[in-house]
Amino acid sequence: MQDDGRQNDEPVTAGDGAPLEPVQAETGPGDMAALAATVLDEEAARQAEQESSEVLFADDLLPGVKSEGISLKKGLAMGGGAATFVVLMILNSLDELQTAAIAVLAPDIRDTFGVSDGTITFIASSSGAFVVLGAIPMGWAADRMRRIPIIGWASIIFAAMVTLSGMAVNAFSFFWARFGVGIAKANTIPVHSSMIADTYPIGIRGRIGAIDKGTGRLIAVISPILVGGIAAIANGPGEVDGWRWTYYILGIPVAIAAIAAFFLKEPQRGRWEKEDVLGESFTEDDPLPVSLDAAFSRLMRIKTVKSVVLGFSALGFGLFTAPVLENLWLEDKFGLESFERGAWATAAGLFTVLSLVYVGPKFDRLWRENPTRTLQMIGALIGFSAIFKPIQWAMPTVPLFIAFSIPTLVMLNTAFAMVSPVMQAIVPYRLRGSGTALITLYIFFIGGTGGGLISFMFADSWGPRVTTLVLTIPSAILGGWIMYRGARHVRHDLSLNVQELFDEQDEQRRTTGDDEVPALQLNNIDFSYGPVQVLFNVAFEVKKGETLALLGTNGAGKSTILRVISGLGIPQRGVVRLGGRTVTYTSPQLRSRLGIQQLPGGKGVFPDMTVRQNLVMGAYIHRHDSADVERRIASVLELFPDLERRQGQRASSMSGGQQQMLALARVLLHEPEILLIDELSLGLAPTVVQDLLELIERLQERGQTIILVEQSLNVALSVADRAIFLEKGQVRFEGSAEDLLKRDDLARAVFLGRDGG
Repeated sequence: MQDDGRQNDEPVTAGDGAPLEPVQAETGPGDMAALAATVLDEEAARQAEQESSEVLFADDLLPGVKSEGISLKKGLAMGGGAATFVVLMILNSLDELQTAAIAVLAPDIRDTFGVSDGTITFIASSSGAFVVLGAIPMGWAADRMRRIPIIGWASIIFAAMVTLSGMAVNAFSFFWARFGVGIAKANTIPVHSSMIADTYPIGIRGRIGAIDKGTGRLIAVISPILVGGIAAIANGPGEVDGWRWTYYILGIPVAIAAIAAFFLKEPQRGRWEKEDVLGESFTEDDPLPVSLDAAFSRLMRIKTVKSVVLGFSALGFGLFTAPVLENLWLEDKFGLESFERGAWATAAGLFTVLSLVYVGPKFDRLWRENPTRTLQMIGALIGFSAIFKPIQWAMPTVPLFIAFSIPTLVMLNTAFAMVSPVMQAIVPYRLRGSGTALITLYIFFIGGTGGGLISFMFADSWGPRVTTLVLTIPSAILGGWIMYRGARHVRHDLSLNVQELFDEQDEQRRTTGDDEVPALQLNNIDFSYGPVQVLFNVAFEVKKGETLALLGTNGAGKSTILRVISGLGIPQRGVVRLGGRTVTYTSPQLRSRLGIQQLPGGKGVFPDMTVRQNLVMGAYIHRHDSADVERRIASVLELFPDLERRQGQRASSMSGGQQQMLALARVLLHEPEILLIDELSLGLAPTVVQDLLELIERLQERGQTIILVEQSLNVALSVADRAIFLEKGQVRFEGSAEDLLKRDDLARAVFLGRDGG
């Protein structure tokens, strides 16, 4: 098309200056087909570009893959002995005991409090919601704090709440006792899982998970007879609430195990991944705390994790809601008392324990051979568990009803046992607590609480059979299919973890050696807005006192990089370091306190406030030291003499350039280590821009480190020491400002667009 010198958005006019009426081109079927083909080609190209950016290491570099198998005895010894495993296993098993108690004793509790089937099912299942409420802060704490005290104190509270469950005087107080049980119980998944992964080597995690859950299931298998027997014995002459004694007695062993937990040893985080991949283990000095928002954002950008959380949500329906409904059915339909229900549940549960003896070693072997198959196996178990449900509920006798419940029980509990080993491998070691908490959110809240709520609404009208079938069959099929499909991402996500470990090793060697530590470092950054990836493997460093210009066409990803640096955007892979310290998972607030400050493009002031008020508000976080606030304000006013004369003037009455100076002054109040500037010259007159550039030069003389995003090539290169040119989210050039000026193709792209004209 001929270039007539007009901008693309300028109107076309007639000779008299009046705008011409737009001419509508006729569009036929062929044009529409061509347009559709173009759109499809563009989308295919975009997806191909994203797939080509996937990181894949050789299998022998992936944690635990293609490694030699080790015996369970040797693995426990490598982790310092079996004490940690045994204590955590006991605590988890006792949790299973009280969980089984409420399932078996639900009819007795219902009769004591005089509530409906739907109400007692909701109370029993809603403990899943309470677990979720506790799991999120427990997971957050597990990634930030020592885990031994968390486990000990949570277990003591758990013991107290179990005892209070037996003392409940009505359904309302029983509900709140279950609330306390759920909150305290929450540590058994995120905190225990994080402890086990850091204590014992990768090669035995499947067996540890199987033994842990198998022992829990064995206790749960025994518990129906145990709790049913206690209730039956206590229901002697004159005693109609024998179920209460079950909870009184259960609190005692939990308290003993909780005290033992305080004597365990805190493991080093990520030790076994580092030793397996890097051949050495090391710790980061003074690691920065993980932000829960950043952790969840990063986790949900891991493709395998997204598949796992959706797939495992189906488990909750089958594991927490269905057993309560089955026990109600066994009493209402077949007239079984608590001891009889417990005996049948014990017989069925033994098969689960036997299956876990086989599955644990198989998981470890599959992981060494092909980690993709482990997730496929779990997805298949969840999906195929739906087959036997309708057959079970069609059975006319108790033996047949129990017999056909066994395959479903085995499949779901086997899949549940492998939750921890999968998440321990897929999630970066810094986020293990948060990652397992996220899984807990889906399993307990969607499956447990969601199932309990549906049961509460429909169990009385539909009955236990219809309610169970409606809940479990669709969820199991869909959840299993999602997880099976998600297995194809396992190698890629493991490779991302390997890349992070290599980056961490390089940085560790640099900080302990003689090399200069950069003021800021980005490495292997990928970032997406929803399904659209905008940054691809972006990596660069900024030295202390250096000014770096980020240049490129519109949409190249320049401002997105600033968002990643400041913490407003969390990448799906890659690392951000400030002075050698990893800040990838820290909050924007913490990064601000550490010295990363950003001057946003456009309006950055409070227009209805005076200059003085803007500065006082800018220094708000330092308000506890008024002398320090005055010192900071005086320092920036020395840099901006024009603002000093206008302290009583409203910001809205000043020119655009003066407002930009005020916005910059507000940022400088925080004495930043890294100053991020987005579009300094946007919408400003050349004379104003020149004044701002003089201020930038004065900051450079003070040794200020600056990253500048700027559309104007002349403005950027007049103050920059180095420049990076971005195109379509990728670094196309990195070097000195002088070298960039010699690249006519890149300079034309900045001035005139991607094609340079």
